[in-house]
Amino acid sequence: MPCVSEVETGPGFVANYPPFAHWTEDATSEVQAVLDAAPRPGTPLGAYVHVPFCRKRCRFCYFKVYTEKPAAELRRYVDGVLAEARLYAARPLVGGRLLDFLYVGGGTPSYLSSDQIDGLLGGLRAALPWSAGAELTYECEPGTVRAQKIAVLVEHGVSRVSLGVEAWDDHVLEVNGRAHTSAQVEPAYRICRDAGVPQINLDLIAGMVGETEQSWRESVARTLALEPDSVTIYQLEIPTNTELFRTLKQGGELGGAVADVATRRRWAREAFETLQRAGYTMTSGYTAVRGDPTGRFVYRDSLWHGADMIPLGVSAFGQLSGVHLQNDKHLGAWQDRVESGRLPLQRALRMSADEQLVREWILQLKLGHVEPAYFRDKFGVDPLERFEAPLRQLARHGLVDVDPAGVTLSWDALLQVDRLLPVFFAPEHGGPAPGMEVALGQ
Repeated sequence: MPCVSEVETGPGFVANYPPFAHWTEDATSEVQAVLDAAPRPGTPLGAYVHVPFCRKRCRFCYFKVYTEKPAAELRRYVDGVLAEARLYAARPLVGGRLLDFLYVGGGTPSYLSSDQIDGLLGGLRAALPWSAGAELTYECEPGTVRAQKIAVLVEHGVSRVSLGVEAWDDHVLEVNGRAHTSAQVEPAYRICRDAGVPQINLDLIAGMVGETEQSWRESVARTLALEPDSVTIYQLEIPTNTELFRTLKQGGELGGAVADVATRRRWAREAFETLQRAGYTMTSGYTAVRGDPTGRFVYRDSLWHGADMIPLGVSAFGQLSGVHLQNDKHLGAWQDRVESGRLPLQRALRMSADEQLVREWILQLKLGHVEPAYFRDKFGVDPLERFEAPLRQLARHGLVDVDPAGVTLSWDALLQVDRLLPVFFAPEHGGPAPGMEVALGQ
């Protein structure tokens, strides 16, 4: 059995900038300040709701989740989220604005009962109304999908359901701790399609424990056969706070082999090439969309272009007027604070103008193409000059094509974009020291 040092854990997903480690409890006062100010003109507003409940905890999961919670605790949690939403709605920054997007993620949001889902979405709309064309996304685990639950989602205007399939091989699902079986995927998909969900996304993970060349190809083929509106493919990560990492560290049995990083990347590439041949278009380093790719993921595109996003629920994070914020990661502490009428903030960070520029630059690079004109107009800075040195380094490796009209990532760059982004980080945030370069070895 290989030890941890012999197993490549994969590039960490870059969700934000500056990195979370630089957010502090002292900076939560900055959140209170911006909440009492007017919003920046023209800034979209959205909300992310974290539902931290699952039937089982996946071995590769690094999110805040809880299993085997009774119905009373689920109801209390929903009530807490709604109380938190009302706290934000009462502040000048939020009050009177309509949400442009709402994303309910987890955990397993579909773990909630139909009545709990109805209460959650109805209560959210009362506290934080959304616009008529708002994008509402709801994550579902196939084994928890029921017709009545999906009917409630449609009734409340949910426009996008994301099914966490991850794999179609039952052995792979089992050894990775997934709660559903492959036989539950298509029925869940058909329930969503028959209910009239406008957009259905299927998630896959390349390189989970036990995955083989054959099982991966079959997973891609069976996914494609359903003709989902979009397919999101992640490459397995093994962060240190996962059960999978702990098992590796202790020399325990995994239940199968773990493909190396190069193989995971190749599998993702082959899957995307298969999807493209079937008429899908790549819209980021993770997602391919069937048909017209424009305007299909408002949450992602708004967030990566500096939208305000309210975080609701334990451990949820967001940003408001250039200030990062994250909620308490302990369920009990989070509940106590919202039930006493206080925002459950744990840490925050006010970004400088340059940090906001870097954040949007690196996140938009995940789309595969970035237009410098956007940054010149918004920040008054030419990114081709601001990032001249790292762009030159990436170009030397054939990873980007730099043109005055835009920066375009190569196929190879797009499929490993998270491991390339630190070339743009400031030295104090893990980037290269002045005059130095980040190693880009394969």
